[in-house]
This record gives sequence, C-alpha cells and structure tokens, in this order.
Amino acid sequence: MYGFLLAILILDALFLSVVILLQSGKGGGLAAMGGGAAATDGILGGRQATTVLTRATWISGTAFMVLSLVLSIMSSRSSAPTSILRPDAPATAPAPVLPGLQDDAPPAAGGDATGGAAGGDATGSGDPAGDPGGN
Repeated sequence: MYGFLLAILILDALFLSVVILLQSGKGGGLAAMGGGAAATDGILGGRQATTVLTRATWISGTAFMVLSLVLSIMSSRSSAPTSILRPDAPATAPAPVLPGLQDDAPPAAGGDATGGAAGGDATGSGDPAGDPGGN
C-alpha cells in the first residue's frame, strides 16, 4: 500500500509541475506592486475566470498535500520506537584519569603518584621549589 501511494505521489508531482509550467504568466508579478493601475487590478480586481489549468493545479496540489500527509503518518507508525541505549554494549570500567592510579599497574619510577621524586615536584628533579638548576 505504501509503495502504491508513493508511486501516485510521484506521478502527481510530475503532473503538477507540468501543469504549472503550462500556465501563462499573470503579468508583472512583484514588479506590478510598485504602483500604477496594474497594482490595483491585481489586488482589488474582480475574480478572474477559472481555466482548466488553474483547476488542475488546485486539484493536483491538494492531492499532493493529502498524499504527503498520509505517507508521513504511515511511515512514522510503521517503525516501533527504540531505545538510544545499546543493550549489547560491553560493560567495561572507564580508564583512570591519572595514569598512576590503576590497581594492577606497578608504581611509577619516581616513587609518588605525581611522577616526581620524593621531593614532590612535578619536574622530577627532586627540588621542592621546582628549580631545575638546584639553586
């Protein structure tokens, strides 16, 4: 049923585009809005005669909108909602933030968790003030 309605929608779209292209222009379009008598004829003028092409445009346009709405409803109801969480995801522990905090890893060569020597500085020189020259 969905494929049949989709084929009708495509045929209707082709027909609608051909009917629109076959129609003659009504005049100046937006250029007629600049003023003069042509602007009042377009806005305040009487109702123009309905041609076959105008009626075909309205009918095929309405059919296009109705078919689009029906197909949209049909496509949204055919798929069941699913969870965004993957149930088959492996349950692994996250990686530690600091590399020295793993339980199974041997301690760092410097002796403390910061990677430095016993002095506690981050440069690894052993100087508590962080002076690499040792002064």
